[in-house]
Amino acid sequence: MKQHRELLRHLLMARTEWMEKRVLERAHASGYGFFTPAMNRLFAHLRGRPVGISEIARELGISRQAVHQLAIEAAKRGLVEFVPSEEDGRVKLLRFTQKGWAMSDSAACAFEQIEDELARYIGKKDLQELKRILSKNWSENESSRDEL
Repeated sequence: MKQHRELLRHLLMARTEWMEKRVLERAHASGYGFFTPAMNRLFAHLRGRPVGISEIARELGISRQAVHQLAIEAAKRGLVEFVPSEEDGRVKLLRFTQKGWAMSDSAACAFEQIEDELARYIGKKDLQELKRILSKNWSENESSRDEL
């Protein structure tokens, strides 16, 4: 029987879990005890610009309703707000509030700390190589890593 941990998919999943565990630990230590893995994924898709609920749902591979519920929870915390689309007033977009940007800045510092921790384990050179490889296009239809 083949060991599944040898498959790239499983290795990437395990490392994503490693990263997410550390993100949540730092979020909780920074006063964001309500922060969940689902919120982490939602906020990652905002990318500093207003984004539609449907677009986030497609990117996450979950229902619009699930994303909307998560967005409502984040809005109640004052981290995001719904704004009308300039292109279609019927469409609501999600964006960070000032409080959300402060949380995002805190998260950016946490990500730097996590990368420093990883560099201690695998070495700075290997960390840079890992980032270089992961930033490459993995298919012909990828125009840039910004789509990830």
